[in-house]
Amino acid sequence: MKKLTFMFIAAAAFALTACSGRGDSSEAAIPAGESSQRIDYFASHGWEVEEISERAVTIPSDFSAVYEEYALMQDRQGLPLRKYAGRNAKLFVYEVKNYSPDSKKMLAELLVCDNTAVASMVYSEDSGSIKLPVS
Repeated sequence: MKKLTFMFIAAAAFALTACSGRGDSSEAAIPAGESSQRIDYFASHGWEVEEISERAVTIPSDFSAVYEEYALMQDRQGLPLRKYAGRNAKLFVYEVKNYSPDSKKMLAELLVCDNTAVASMVYSEDSGSIKLPVS
């Protein structure tokens, strides 16, 4: 009986840790090294996209207020942006094909470091008057 009680307590502790929602080390890595993986990532959330650019960027070590807002969006999506602060990455930008509120052109971006998606967002081309999480 003691063994069964211990197993139940251990399982409950694991479940609480896994479901805490903090996203620190429990987030699953999203592979994004290949073009098809990046497009599949957007498609899995209902976005139809076409790649329009790619460029090398450095994720800031210290986040400005604007970048902190971006980081909070990534936290809510379970993406590990903070873990990659100060690292070199690639920023892929896509045109969104299946969403255009008020006829605004929408773009999607995916920040990739070590072939892993670390940040994403959908936004309007007009200086980002609309900003949405991908998920």
